[in-house]
Amino acid sequence: MNPDAKQDCECAPPQAETSPAGGADREHEETEAENPEASRMKRAAAKHLIERYYHQLTEGCGDDACANAWCASAPGFRRTDNNAAAVKALELYKANAELCDPHPSKKGTTSAYVESNALGGGAAAACGVGSGGGGGNSRMNHHRDAGNFVREDFKDVTFLTEEKVYEILGVCADKGDYSPLIRVIGRVFSSAEGLVQSFRRATPPTKEELKSLQGKDEDKDEDEKEAASSAMEEDPPASSSLSRLGDGVGGATGADAPPGPDEVSVDIEAVRRVYARLLSNEKIEAAFLNALVYLSPNVECDLTYHNVYSRDPNYLNLFVIVMENSNLHSPEYLEIALPQFCKAMSKLPLPALGKLARLWSRRGAAALRRVLETFQQLITYKVISNDFGSRNLVNDDDAVVGATRCLKIVYYANVLGGDLDTGHNEEEDDEPVPESSELALHELLGEERRNKKGPRVDPLETEVGARASDCRRPLVPFEEFVNEPLNEVLEMDKDYTFFKVETENKFSFMTCPFILNAVTKNLGLYYDNRIRMYSERRITVLYSLVQGQQLNPYLRLKVRRDHIIDDALVRLEMIAMENPADLKKQLYVEFEGEQGVDEGGVSKEFFQLVVEEIFNPDIGMFTYDENTKLFWFNPSSFENEGQYTLIGIVLGLAIYNNCILDVHFPMVVYRKLMGKRGTFRDLADSNPVLFQSLTELLQYEGSVEDDMMITFQISQTDLFGNPLMHDLRENGDKIPVTNDNRKEFVAQYSEYVLNKSVEKQFKAFRRGFHMVTNESPLKYLFRPEEIELLICGSRNLDFLALEETTEYDGGYNRDSRIIKEFWETLHSFGDDQKRLFLQFTTGTDRAPVGGLGKLKMIIAKNGPDTERLPTSHTCFNVLLLPEYSTKDKLRERLLKAITYAKGFGML
Repeated sequence: MNPDAKQDCECAPPQAETSPAGGADREHEETEAENPEASRMKRAAAKHLIERYYHQLTEGCGDDACANAWCASAPGFRRTDNNAAAVKALELYKANAELCDPHPSKKGTTSAYVESNALGGGAAAACGVGSGGGGGNSRMNHHRDAGNFVREDFKDVTFLTEEKVYEILGVCADKGDYSPLIRVIGRVFSSAEGLVQSFRRATPPTKEELKSLQGKDEDKDEDEKEAASSAMEEDPPASSSLSRLGDGVGGATGADAPPGPDEVSVDIEAVRRVYARLLSNEKIEAAFLNALVYLSPNVECDLTYHNVYSRDPNYLNLFVIVMENSNLHSPEYLEIALPQFCKAMSKLPLPALGKLARLWSRRGAAALRRVLETFQQLITYKVISNDFGSRNLVNDDDAVVGATRCLKIVYYANVLGGDLDTGHNEEEDDEPVPESSELALHELLGEERRNKKGPRVDPLETEVGARASDCRRPLVPFEEFVNEPLNEVLEMDKDYTFFKVETENKFSFMTCPFILNAVTKNLGLYYDNRIRMYSERRITVLYSLVQGQQLNPYLRLKVRRDHIIDDALVRLEMIAMENPADLKKQLYVEFEGEQGVDEGGVSKEFFQLVVEEIFNPDIGMFTYDENTKLFWFNPSSFENEGQYTLIGIVLGLAIYNNCILDVHFPMVVYRKLMGKRGTFRDLADSNPVLFQSLTELLQYEGSVEDDMMITFQISQTDLFGNPLMHDLRENGDKIPVTNDNRKEFVAQYSEYVLNKSVEKQFKAFRRGFHMVTNESPLKYLFRPEEIELLICGSRNLDFLALEETTEYDGGYNRDSRIIKEFWETLHSFGDDQKRLFLQFTTGTDRAPVGGLGKLKMIIAKNGPDTERLPTSHTCFNVLLLPEYSTKDKLRERLLKAITYAKGFGML
């Protein structure tokens, strides 16, 4: 290279020449190895040369006609990934290979060949001191001449701190050129190791550490060089191999020791301040975007194949820093950068996911909502921009799957950060739910029951130690986690198959039930119940063949309408005692003396009649509160535990057979079914009068003991109105309630009312419920409030939505005269009459999960004008409507039909 060409370069770094002079330089340097200063300068020069080889392999010199076979700018050069380039750079350094100078076109656009200030004189001196060759001296002199520019290019920065960012930002602002900052951001934010080391929290050293540092200072550089070289040769992490060759400016601020179980070593507030300063500049923002595109595949590789988190828990810093970027939801990120990053984040091991959830749980509702909206926006964008269907499943889209898995972290962070109550859990049943007597046949056929040990539990739920049912009030409402566009394109039958098979290469959204609405989850539960019914039916057929017994593939109940409770409960009690697995067969109800064939409608009426009888206050099994219109277990009921077990079976059968019941329990019952005990807060809806009284007791500012004169003995009334006294503590009548112990009094009062007083009744009830649902994903998919919706249906009766979804048959259509008059008549009915119409047409007066818009009703023509009343097939939600001549006649006939409807017959 001629001298003129050298003067055109940004700097003239040391050349890896093959000349004798160059060889003499290195031999002379080796003789001075005992000189610590010379040794440090030699290592700095070596590091710099390897960096130049690396950038030559990855960026090139800029000369499109370069003849160097090891330069990325040379024609025909085959590029490699960063790992291979880092290893090759070390090999080229050892072989003293040819090293290009930057082409003039590369000036001001790359940092590949600009030396750092830290290397300044040291690198040149290491190559030129005592060499006796003019080449070495000329390089050193030229480097010194270019020193002022080098200090402003920050080539030595391999990680960032808040102070360093502001320093670079200040220099760039003074010069009006932000390219150095953009290059630094691109370099650090595209390097996993650089990002992990960035923005560490400063930890002041102890006195012992200060003393030890004095003795170890001289050996530090040598140790770091050896460790870095060894790590590079053995297993260099992607996108960060080069960073191991040096620690940049003075080492990371903050200890390298692993952080605590719920802590990270990154200074999150500093990261937020830096983002706030930088993201307003469009060019700088583009650097963040491009760096994330480059970073994500390498991080995914690190987590998938190198188990990097187990070696360095600080690796989590990378995800914390990136997720603080408030622009991740912008359109530029949604196409490539964010999907790749979500895919990489989903590869984090379980302990890292739990730690990230605990960290985000402390961020507050606003910050957590921003992260939630980021992932939701990505899912929605991908769903809308693709044509998903049965041939192109949304389950196969990496971006949607990755974002959903990341959303699970946010979901559990939302639970942990909310009003959490991980205590007050119901004790497990003393006796396990009996297995089927047909279990031996299952084993014989090689068909072991999948969920013998109970319903599945999410691993992340176990890791964080909290369930959705533990959270009274989350940071962000659970409803905001539901993604409706995803629910619309999800093929639930295939998703359920993936859920049951549990293969690693097929993702099921049922493993992330928070993103599904109640309608979609109910469909998944329906598939599970139906498949279980078919399985029981098949096993019964095989069992009958083996044993030679009568074939009975259904759960048959033949009842008398006037003795429905006696007939049904006695039959169910016998089944529960002899073979509980029969409860999981499809229910088939027959009313004695009636011709109705049960395709679903007869079962609906059966459940309706059973519920009306069971919850009749005259029977005394439940008490009724006139104020709340809710039922509660009667603590002084004369019925035995078996009766409550049978009621639990009825509720379980209703869910299992997709029937809606008109039951009115307070929410605490559903929470208890999900494993939570009742507490003082549950009295708010179950017994609001008592809740208000106890609240006033807690808030009373005077002397509780002197003014109220109450003790730890409480009074309740039995069925006949007689008072019953109960001591909350031993000798409670002698223990006054004071300002100091009133919280204990309230807690024990609530515990007695909601748990201890009805413990026998509720345990029997829960046991019956679990006899039917113990193998169901019910507990996994639904929260307590959704269980209520599942059992009771929706209370909102939107008949306009029903009109929109109704179909017509037999000659009727939406524009038929009789159809228009029918809807005008129905909309004019009162609420009670509308409920009667629903009962007449569908078998229940409640809307299904999702509202009346999800009810597929059919109105079919049933002949010309006649005096006959309208009829219905409740099994299929079909209304048979004659073509009445006038609107008045239609109204009169319809009202009579729905008012006096009772029983089933053959048409």
